[in-house]
Amino acid sequence: MLIGLVRDSVMQCFCHTCRAPGILPAVSRRSAPIKKNNKIRSKQPRLSKKVKFITTEIRCQEKSRGGLSYEVILAEPAPNVSVPKRPVTPGKNVSVEEIEQKLKAAEERRISLEAKKMADISNKLAKVEEATRKKDEITNEFITQTKEQLESKMELHVEKREAIISDMKEKLKIHGQEIEKTREILEQQKVYEQKVIEEKMKIAQTLRDKNIKKMLDRLKEHNKIKIAEIKSQNDQLECQKLEEKARIYENKLFAADQKREKELQKKIEKVQMLERRAELVRQNKAQSQDLYSQQSAIASSG
Repeated sequence: MLIGLVRDSVMQCFCHTCRAPGILPAVSRRSAPIKKNNKIRSKQPRLSKKVKFITTEIRCQEKSRGGLSYEVILAEPAPNVSVPKRPVTPGKNVSVEEIEQKLKAAEERRISLEAKKMADISNKLAKVEEATRKKDEITNEFITQTKEQLESKMELHVEKREAIISDMKEKLKIHGQEIEKTREILEQQKVYEQKVIEEKMKIAQTLRDKNIKKMLDRLKEHNKIKIAEIKSQNDQLECQKLEEKARIYENKLFAADQKREKELQKKIEKVQMLERRAELVRQNKAQSQDLYSQQSAIASSG
């Protein structure tokens, strides 16, 4: 990419208005693809003035392995600079024998180089085989050592495990004996406590029967007293109810008598009113008869 940029800068027109059409800049593989510009370029007007040309000098220097650095120097063109010419090498007349000798020497050099390469390769293979052999020996030795260590550890572990198991069995045996002893003691305590509980239950049963008899006797006496009191209370209540009923009946009879008297008084008053009306009717009738007789008498006299 750097070479292409330098080449592009060299081939560029010094007026910076156009580029040389024949050579394109180098594009690296990592650079982005060039987009086509479809715009129509306008033609630049021709300049009538003279343009100063600037020469470029490119120096190449290898700074790192596999890399180059370029220096572009702009300077005024030298008027009279002589271009150095390559010296002409004089021709030599080489014979066939010399050519054959050179070919033989070259073949010998090639054979010696191949032999040297084969020797180097064989030495390297021998070294690799020696290294693999040593590695195998080391691995085998390590495997044997680890195997021995593991076997010793396993034996120690087995011995420890057997000792622990025997110790645990002994402890369990002692523990089982203690459990058996405690079980027998508990059985004895259970039998003794059961006897004590049965005796206490008998005593409690006798006391409970006595208490029940006493309570029944008290209840009988209490019931007799209560029955007498209840009978007396019932008699009193019945007497009160009878008196209440008699009083209610008397009140009802008194109210009925008053009501009957009121109705009789109303009937008497009605009869008196009717008698008064009949008397008035009789009086009116007598008066009308007297008037009629008077009118008839007057009429007969007239």
